[in-house]
Amino acid sequence: MLGRLNHVALAVPDLAAASAHYRDALGARVSEPQPLPEHGVTVAFVDVGNTKIELLEPLGDNSTILPFLQKNPSGGMHHVCYEVDDIAAARDHLKAQGARVLGDGEPRIGAHGKPVLFLHPKDFFGTLVELEQV
Repeated sequence: MLGRLNHVALAVPDLAAASAHYRDALGARVSEPQPLPEHGVTVAFVDVGNTKIELLEPLGDNSTILPFLQKNPSGGMHHVCYEVDDIAAARDHLKAQGARVLGDGEPRIGAHGKPVLFLHPKDFFGTLVELEQV
């Protein structure tokens, strides 16, 4: 069921500064910022060859990452994203195993234009997990 690591997401207080730091200090290729109002974030992706780093900046006063940044003002790791072939089958299997799917349990379209779900961090050793159908 579990595929490759798609990305590691970092919540950042300033997307432009974080993008510049990855580009200038590490020589990374960084995508243009992409606002995702339905998720309450603006994202940019850092290409590291075998996976990506997703930089997340809050978008709006109701952003889901605002509480995270209030606890971690300089930012930090927010979640990991794994690929799955069939997100509905993965969801059903995980729920049968006792995992909690966040939100209403229905996939939403993520930053890559593909269906995504999030799993409760208490069910995965303190790590918020995103599943993305590929």
